[in-house]
Amino acid sequence: MKIGIATDHRGIDIKQELTKYLEELGYTVINYGTDTTESVDYPHYAFKVGEAVASHELDFGVLICSSGIGMSIACNKVPGVRCAKVNNTWEAKMTRIDNDANVIAIGSRLTMEESKEILKVFLTTEHPKEERHDRRIALIDNYHV
Repeated sequence: MKIGIATDHRGIDIKQELTKYLEELGYTVINYGTDTTESVDYPHYAFKVGEAVASHELDFGVLICSSGIGMSIACNKVPGVRCAKVNNTWEAKMTRIDNDANVIAIGSRLTMEESKEILKVFLTTEHPKEERHDRRIALIDNYHV
C-alpha cells in the first residue's frame, strides 16, 4: 500500500518519525515535503498529496500541520479527496467507516504515540460499503455549486 505524507514547516520531525513507523508496518511511504523548518505555504503540499490520492497514485494520504485544520481544508479542495482532520482513534475509525476518508490530517501538537495510534487505526479500518454510507459519500462527491 502506498501512503503519501506531507507537512508544513512545523511538522518535520513528526513526519520523519511517522514515515519510519509506517515503513516498519510495511507501507511504502512517499514524501511530498516540506523538508525544511523555513516557513512554507501548506496548501501547496496538501494539494500535491490530494492530487496523488485522487489520481490513484497513492492509496492514502497523511498531512501534518500545527492544527491539521489548514491542511484538511486545502486538501478537500481536490475533487475525489475526502480528508478528515482527526484528533483521536475513535475519529480515525469513524471517518473510514462513515466517510471512506482517503486522506487524514493531524496536528503536530499530538504526542507521537497518539499520532501513531491514530494512523494505525485509520489505515487498518475498512470502509464497510454499506448503502447508507455510500449514498452519503456520493452526495458529497457529486456536489457542484
